[in-house]
Amino acid sequence: MGIGTVSRVINSSPAVRPQTRARVQAVMEELGYVPNPHARRIAGGRSYTVSVLLPFVGTEFYLRLIEGIEEELGEQRYDLALFPLLSKKRLERFLNSSALAYHTDGLIVASYDLAERFPGGRLPTDRPVVMVDARSHEYDSAFLDNELGGRMAAEHLLGLGGPIFAVQIEEELDQAFANTVFSSRIGGFKAALQEAGAPLAAERLYKTRLSAEGGQIALQRFLEVASPPINVFAAADVVALGVVEEAERRGLRVGAEVRVLGFDGQPWTEERGISTLQQPVEEMGREAARMLIERLQGADYPPRQRRFEPCLLVRASTRV
Repeated sequence: MGIGTVSRVINSSPAVRPQTRARVQAVMEELGYVPNPHARRIAGGRSYTVSVLLPFVGTEFYLRLIEGIEEELGEQRYDLALFPLLSKKRLERFLNSSALAYHTDGLIVASYDLAERFPGGRLPTDRPVVMVDARSHEYDSAFLDNELGGRMAAEHLLGLGGPIFAVQIEEELDQAFANTVFSSRIGGFKAALQEAGAPLAAERLYKTRLSAEGGQIALQRFLEVASPPINVFAAADVVALGVVEEAERRGLRVGAEVRVLGFDGQPWTEERGISTLQQPVEEMGREAARMLIERLQGADYPPRQRRFEPCLLVRASTRV
């Protein structure tokens, strides 16, 4: 077997027959061979590192997203370099083509389409780029249909009867990022209510930050407008948790007097009995990494869009 064939197997090239790949991998395992990543970088002229740009690091959503990305990249022996935006000041650094993030082998950009800030809608790099948790027409993208999720939330709460309220998440980074996942969720929710002949009045929509405290304050405002039973759609699970905590503090029965539906499908919602719209966070991360790896291996075709759908999980908080 030729050196070139063995090299292609080690570097996960798709141009190898499955039988040949299996034979090479069997011999590698028998010999205890482990590729040297430093030698690989030198010989291949690559960094074998992928930049991941994301708004934050500490939230559960992004930790799960990173886990999915890292799992897929690790299988191909790529390292991951995180570049959190965190603030408008840090964001400005990535508007310069000399930013370190643009000099790895490729980029995965989460949630905010920074390319919209540049002429032609493309980032200042010739490296492959994939968007995750955001839809793009210029680059490959893996995203959740958040508008569909909002519509599903409206349909579920309409079936419960009683007044409907919603908690929208404020956008914190910059006005340039108006089209975010949270806006799409509430947009779908309001559209579905409008089509059902039950439009959402302004006093029944409360905007707050992404926190449990925001959910607590939202329920306080809603109870000034209507008496129980009421239905609340929180555009994120952590906000739904705040609504539940405030209801419990007031001695209101969750699921009867205050019905709460969250969004994200965080693992802890099951224990708290919170109904939610679950999104496949880890799988979105893995899919984004797979698409980037294909580009790094030479795939050349028009930008692809991988659309994921949320799944409604009905639990005690809306099980009337």
